[in-house]
Amino acid sequence: MSTSEGAYYIPHGTKWPILGSISLTLLLGGFASSLNESPSGETFMILGFLLLMVMLFGWFGTVINESESGTYNDQVDLSFRWGMGWFIFSEVMFFAAFFGALYYTRIYSVPWLGGEGVGGVGNAVAQLWPNYQAMWPTNGPGNIGGDFQTMGALGIPALNTAILLTSGGTVTMAHWAIIKEDRPKFVLWLLATVVLGFTFVGFQAYEYIHAFTELNLTLNSGVYGSTFYMLTGFHGLHVSIGAIMLSIMMFRGMRGHFTAKNHFAFEAAAWYWHFVDVVWLGLYIFVYWL
Repeated sequence: MSTSEGAYYIPHGTKWPILGSISLTLLLGGFASSLNESPSGETFMILGFLLLMVMLFGWFGTVINESESGTYNDQVDLSFRWGMGWFIFSEVMFFAAFFGALYYTRIYSVPWLGGEGVGGVGNAVAQLWPNYQAMWPTNGPGNIGGDFQTMGALGIPALNTAILLTSGGTVTMAHWAIIKEDRPKFVLWLLATVVLGFTFVGFQAYEYIHAFTELNLTLNSGVYGSTFYMLTGFHGLHVSIGAIMLSIMMFRGMRGHFTAKNHFAFEAAAWYWHFVDVVWLGLYIFVYWL
């Protein structure tokens, strides 16, 4: 259905939203069940992931075809922009919850266990675990998960910081290239961004192997281990998603998609990538340095 500049676009019926809801329910429900050692959790998680991939390929393919056929107008473009803005805001709140948990643990919970404040918690801890020292990092009074070493801020974390900051520059250069209708440079800068993104993920995987095998740092290493892996793990997942999104934008650019005035799909992916960069800076400071 073609629309004029002033017409209000009415989307057609689609099966993708309900399929997305089902897949996310299975994925998150299965993940939660796996954390609680449910035998069926992994199966539901894999099923939810596969359905999610089907939904993403199908729905995004439909949107791409409609966009390239001239179906959308300025009203739809504005709707996409608001939608992506609210999506990124929800992601901000997602990470804010984990940063908030880290802040609450370090500033309030650990000092309380050490005897600060009121309520006599420190006395009870001293009687039950006389050797406990209320210092960060900690795996709790019960030494949950055994002794471990923390992940330093230098080395791979510092290198990954440089990689992500560089990728923010390359994706910006790609944006300038498409505005100038320079498609070869657009594709080239996007390729550089994608390579940097997956390099980041590769280094993070190596870091995890090092943490597990040499530092005895796992999800079971008390509150430090859980907050470390939840923050860095979910961020790594977002980097992977962002790199996949930019890879799709690169392939679309190679096929002749996007113009100087019509390239919001790429802009949305670039917004997401800059958000991932900013989150990493906060994560690098509060998880690795402080």
